[in-house]
Amino acid sequence: QVQLVESGGGLVQAGGSLRLSCAASGRTFSSYAMGWFRQAPGKEREFVAAINWRGGNMNYADSVKGRFTISRDNAKNTVYLQMNSLKPEDTAVYYCAAARDQTVVAGGGQYDYWGQGTQVTVSS
Repeated sequence: QVQLVESGGGLVQAGGSLRLSCAASGRTFSSYAMGWFRQAPGKEREFVAAINWRGGNMNYADSVKGRFTISRDNAKNTVYLQMNSLKPEDTAVYYCAAARDQTVVAGGGQYDYWGQGTQVTVSS
């Protein structure tokens, strides 16, 4: 069992930056691929970024490429999402997720555990 707790959300002006953190419980964190997703009001949840267990393979949604960076620190059981050049359309609840199946990084498989989410609001 893995429990995920996101933090770091908040209100920021367009063009600003935020760093989200996702702290995981359990001794097996380093074996999981991790992902970030988001859901805006009235929209379906969408993929944002993913990283494999070692941190050497990442994938991003086209809408965030060049602006967001996913990273992880296995010693701290934490995955991060650095968000720069934020836009109002980035406003959403952001969720982190964990997957045993490393193919999630390439868009396959499914995630096993989800956090409760953290709100990010970007004002224009």
